[in-house]
Amino acid sequence: MFPRLMFVVLLLASSLAAQSPLDDFHTRFDAEFHRHGIVGGGFAFIHGASPAAEFFFGEAHAATHRSPDAQTAYNWASITKTMTAIAILQLRDRGLLSLDDPAVKYVPELRQVHDAYGSIDDVTIRHLLTHSAGFRNPTWPWDCDDSKNCDWQPFEPTKWAQVAAMLPYTHIMFKPGRRWSYSNPSYVFLGQIIERISGDDFEVYIDKNILKPLGMTESYFDRAPYFLEEHVSESFLRTGENLTLQPFNFDTGITTSNSGLKAPITDMEKYARFLIGEPGNVRYEMVLKRSSLEEMWQGVLPAVEPGEMGTAYTSGPHGSQPKMGLGFFVIEVSGRRYIYHDGDQAGFTLELMIDPAGKSASILASNTTDTGAPPADTTHAVSNTEPDPHTDVRQTLRGMMIEKVFPWAASQ
Repeated sequence: MFPRLMFVVLLLASSLAAQSPLDDFHTRFDAEFHRHGIVGGGFAFIHGASPAAEFFFGEAHAATHRSPDAQTAYNWASITKTMTAIAILQLRDRGLLSLDDPAVKYVPELRQVHDAYGSIDDVTIRHLLTHSAGFRNPTWPWDCDDSKNCDWQPFEPTKWAQVAAMLPYTHIMFKPGRRWSYSNPSYVFLGQIIERISGDDFEVYIDKNILKPLGMTESYFDRAPYFLEEHVSESFLRTGENLTLQPFNFDTGITTSNSGLKAPITDMEKYARFLIGEPGNVRYEMVLKRSSLEEMWQGVLPAVEPGEMGTAYTSGPHGSQPKMGLGFFVIEVSGRRYIYHDGDQAGFTLELMIDPAGKSASILASNTTDTGAPPADTTHAVSNTEPDPHTDVRQTLRGMMIEKVFPWAASQ
C-alpha cells in the first residue's frame, strides 16, 4: 500500500502545484485579452535561472490566422527608452559625459528652443532622462489637416533635420527639474548625444553595446531583416467595434531612440535576465555595472501629469504612485519595489516589469490598442497611440502580477 499511497500524495502535490498564481494569471490574461478585443499577443514570466513561463493569445496575422509564438516580433515602442538610458549611463561610466552636463553642449541646435524660465543651458542630460526638461510629449506637434488623406505625411520624422527645423518653434513648458512630463523629443535628443559622442548611428551603438553582448540576436530597429520579416506581428487600433490595421513593419525614423526596438519575447527575456542580474556574471557587468542600474532605479520625481487621469505609466495598484528614475519608472507596493516601463505605438501595447529583490520579471505584449469609446478617428496610421485609461489591459494585469504572482515567486 505504501507505493500506492506515495503515488496519491505525489499526484495531489502535483495538482496543488498546478494551481499556482501564475496559472490563475494565465486564465485572467486570456479573459482580459478576449474582453478587450485584442487580436493577439504574448506573455513571459522569468524567475531566477529557471526557464521562462510563456503563453500566447489569438493571432499575429488576422488574415492568415497565424498564431503568435515565442519568435513573434513586436515593436517595443517606448521600452526602447530604457536602452537609450542605459547607453547614456555607459557613456557616463566611461567618462565621456556627465549627467549634469547641459544637453546643448552636445546638441547645439537646442540653442534655438524658446525657454522663458532661464537659459537653455539649464536643461541637463539628467532632465532629459527623467522627463523633467519641459519638452512636449509628441515628436510631431501637429497632425495632418485631413485625416482621410494622410499618405503624404511620414509616420514619424525620418531625419534629424526635420526635428531640428521644429526647434525654433519649440518651447520649454516649465522650469527644468520642477516636475515630470513625459517627452518623446527628449529621448530623440538623447539619441543624438549617443551618436555624436560615440561616432556610431544609434542603432549600431545599441546593437554593439547592448543587444549583441546580451545575445539578443533576433532584435533590430525599424524594418525587419528579410529573414525575420515573417515573424513580425501585425498591429491594430480598436475603437468600439472598429478594428483598424496599422502600418506593418514600419520605420520609426529619427525617433528610433525613443521607440524603435523590434524583438521577439525570447530576446526580451534575455534583456529582463540582465536587468534582474546574476552575481558574478562578467558579461552583465560589461554592459552596465549593477551599481549604475541601481542608480537608474531611484525614483526622483512623481510621475504625475496635473489634471490628467492616471495611466499605466502614472498609476499603480491601490493608489500607489510611480516615480521616474533614469529611464525607468519605479513603484513601491506593500513594501516591495518594482521597476517598469510601458510602450504604446501604432497599435502595440506592452510592458516590462522587474522585481529586483524577488529576482523575477514579467513581459507583456499586445498587438492591439483598445482606444476606448466614444469612437475616435482611426482612418489613418497614428504613431502615438495610447489606450483609454478605462480600457488599458495592463492596469488590471499589472495589479494581479504585483499582488499575487511576484510575491508568490519571491517565496519559492
